Amino acid sequence: MLKKIVRNLTFQVIVAVTLGVLLGVVAPDFAKSLKPIGDTFINLVKMVITPIIFLTIVHGIASMADLSKLGRVGGKALLYFEIVSTFALGIGLVVVNLTKPGKGLDISALAKGDVSKYLAAGEKQSMLEFFLHIVPSNVVAAFASGDLLPVVFFAVLFGVALTAVGDAGRDIADLLVRFQAVFFRIVAMVMVLAPVGAFGAMAYTVGTFGLKTLLPLGRLMLDVYVTMALFIFIVLGSICRAYGFRIWPFLRYIKEEILLVLGTSSSEAALPRMLEKLERYGCAKPVVGLVIPTGYSFNLDGTSIYLSMAAIFIAQVYGIDLPIGEQLTLLGILMLTSKGAAGVTGSGFIVLASTLAATRTVPVEGVALLLGVDRFMSEARAITNLIGNGVATLVVSRSENAFDDEKRAIAEAGM
Repeated sequence: MLKKIVRNLTFQVIVAVTLGVLLGVVAPDFAKSLKPIGDTFINLVKMVITPIIFLTIVHGIASMADLSKLGRVGGKALLYFEIVSTFALGIGLVVVNLTKPGKGLDISALAKGDVSKYLAAGEKQSMLEFFLHIVPSNVVAAFASGDLLPVVFFAVLFGVALTAVGDAGRDIADLLVRFQAVFFRIVAMVMVLAPVGAFGAMAYTVGTFGLKTLLPLGRLMLDVYVTMALFIFIVLGSICRAYGFRIWPFLRYIKEEILLVLGTSSSEAALPRMLEKLERYGCAKPVVGLVIPTGYSFNLDGTSIYLSMAAIFIAQVYGIDLPIGEQLTLLGILMLTSKGAAGVTGSGFIVLASTLAATRTVPVEGVALLLGVDRFMSEARAITNLIGNGVATLVVSRSENAFDDEKRAIAEAGM
């Protein structure tokens, strides 16, 4: 029994994260030097993400008997993403106005970081550039850079074309399925190193930023974590119940992926396993292949909550009382900008900077106040994004009558 527990990935990641925190506190200088360990693990996962997404989408489309279903699934997914992420933005605004975590904080006592590179990126980011970026000028470059949306776009075109050529495309589709099996085997090999990657990433985070940086902004952190927990269990839980699911068994089923995201602060680290596990849970392969990759750019529930709370928090710190009209304007801008910087490194700061610059009511330089504590909130954002995309896949699968309840029963029984 003990040997089985020790070999369990969940147990290994929990131990690794705990040891990483302890090392960061006891020996911060040494912990900082472990950054390459976490980065290498993330790179190993990113190495297989784009080919897996491409193969999953192409096979899913090739297996559809009716291509009109493709547009229907995509339309439902995008509608769901917009409604739920807007709701997440609204919840963030309501909570931060009720709890007022920034009121009374002394700006001079808060540590400020250098966010000039994020401010510059925020000035360049626009919705037009975002949509132009979806269509890759070079397919190979899109795969090489790991940009998900251009890869998704090309995969959809490739899948539709493969279906259109009829018998000639079936042999290619069968070959791609075999390639997919190879890439999932690579993922299984990489996941053996998940505890090591989580240990290195967590040690670096705590060693670099230090737990003492949490104290001045602890109230904001607490409010963000509580809000995201309420969103997961109340909002997403209610959505699950409405479609015949229960949120807690689903969370237990993806607990290893949640812990992996907790340790690495990256929802991408769990993407390949989520594709595989959602299929085993009962979701149809074509739905999984379309909803999950698209959701990683359009359905960022955790990021939406954080952005709305961070913007109002900065206003509160500077003593700026935003009337309801200006807050609704802020909400509207965030609905656009939160999509515009999806998938960009440091996207939280880029979106926040571009939003505050657009409103011109809250000082843009206020984002520097959040730099030290942002890393500790990124875990909550990434976990909420992961769970939100999982629930979206369940909902779209159910609405398309493309969910197998027998598979779900088997999956939950095997937990």
